[in-house]
Amino acid sequence: MSDAFIAVDWGTTNRRAFVIREGAVVATERDDHGAAMVPRDDYPAEVAGIRARLGELPMLLAGMVGSTIGWRQVPYVAAPAGFEEIVAALDYVDDRTAIVPGLCYRDAVRADVMRGEEVQLLGAFAAGSVPADGLLAQPGTHCKWARLEGGRITGFTTAMTGELFSLLRAHSLLRHQMDGTAQANDAFLAGVAEGARHDLAASLFAIRARAVLGAKEDATSFASGLLIGGDVAARIVSSETVYILADPPLSDLYSAAVTALGGTPHIVGSRASFVAGITRIREMTA
Repeated sequence: MSDAFIAVDWGTTNRRAFVIREGAVVATERDDHGAAMVPRDDYPAEVAGIRARLGELPMLLAGMVGSTIGWRQVPYVAAPAGFEEIVAALDYVDDRTAIVPGLCYRDAVRADVMRGEEVQLLGAFAAGSVPADGLLAQPGTHCKWARLEGGRITGFTTAMTGELFSLLRAHSLLRHQMDGTAQANDAFLAGVAEGARHDLAASLFAIRARAVLGAKEDATSFASGLLIGGDVAARIVSSETVYILADPPLSDLYSAAVTALGGTPHIVGSRASFVAGITRIREMTA
């Protein structure tokens, strides 16, 4: 397995490790040893443990491992950027272990950052799943929207859509009504239409008001549609194709919202995109 390597997608709360050979995953593991759970001084032991389980192989680490809460802070690469800029900025811990840098973006009015998502986004292009020019969405706690031009990320926006939904569900006055599972149903689509009006604060309180006045509705799906609808409406233009890197149920929700707002959704596998992206980085360092 001389051509094999270990790729680690090191998130904030979870971690996924893959043994990749010739672009294919031959072994994998997942655990809850995310960057927020690992003290900085414990990273050498964590990396040694991964090698003990998966093999004494070269290793590429992506994600929050390179952040302020990770092993060591790796400087961001400024967008526009593609694989060449990322490979040039790899941070080598030793001769067989490197951390992939994240991306940053700044214009006249705002700034943004990502760590780990850039591997998936560029990987979707490397895998041939998306064209060189297009709009990509990566839903999650913090939804990433990225614009590809010539196979490079030229700009991106992060929306706290998933985190807002979780906060509303757990801590807001709507928590007693949001007791179900969000589904791409009529209530969700009604929320999408309302969210496209961009009057979020008032639209959220109206959920409470309707309940007080005796209305029966799927508040969870409506609130989800409201947040996702506002997110999607702010990003797309009519008839635009959106490449969605997600698995169900998020892919179903975003696909329904994109369709309802006049776009064309195209679902792309997030794991396959990560594998393709990290493999391309490895190939460019060999």
